[in-house]
Amino acid sequence: MSTRAGGVSAGPWASLNLGAHCGDDAAAVAENRARFAAAIAARPVWLQQVHGCRVLELTPASAAQDLPPADAAWTTTPGLACTVQVADCLPVLLAARDGRAVAAAHAGWRGLAGGVLEATVAALCRGAGLQPGDLLAWLGPCIGPRQFEVGAEVLQAFGDDPAAPDRRRFMPRSRPDDSPRWLADLPGLARESLQAAGVEAVSGEGRCTVEEASAFFSFRRDGATGRLAAAIWRG
Repeated sequence: MSTRAGGVSAGPWASLNLGAHCGDDAAAVAENRARFAAAIAARPVWLQQVHGCRVLELTPASAAQDLPPADAAWTTTPGLACTVQVADCLPVLLAARDGRAVAAAHAGWRGLAGGVLEATVAALCRGAGLQPGDLLAWLGPCIGPRQFEVGAEVLQAFGDDPAAPDRRRFMPRSRPDDSPRWLADLPGLARESLQAAGVEAVSGEGRCTVEEASAFFSFRRDGATGRLAAAIWRG
């Protein structure tokens, strides 16, 4: 998992911005991506993320082509790094316990509600001959439950009634104008999805991108900002 340190970008993208479509100088992004690749000693494969549920298999042939939009990828090929970009959304990395396959998923609330993690687990297991219980999952830094204020449409996307929400998922928040808002637990929702898919071994840092401005980019906090990256690969 990258932080915002160690790159060449300036201004709101300072300094290791890895996002190519957020307003930063293209030459700076190219240099930052080269530094990231050198640091992990693998080839990051950058996805066209759209907050959806498509999962791609990465092979030497597919990684050499323009990839269709997708928010998750898996591979059994050594040296290809499944890579997702985030700036408040949750990066989820998956690996087989025996190391035969890995996957990465970009999980914002839309993707989680749509089933991106379940789709990633299913694709990884089907393609690599695994069972969900064979997998380890890691949840990276994202907007935390003290900062992720949402409206009723988010609760409804997860099947919660705004009049009686599950407070483990959505905590009602008072506002001066009395408009209904809630604080959502994005990592908690991801853990639910993974466990429902049969993945029991789930770990994570619990770090908040909004609250740690020196370490992480955050779209919710800053608006114009860079992108972090989480990657996983077979050696």
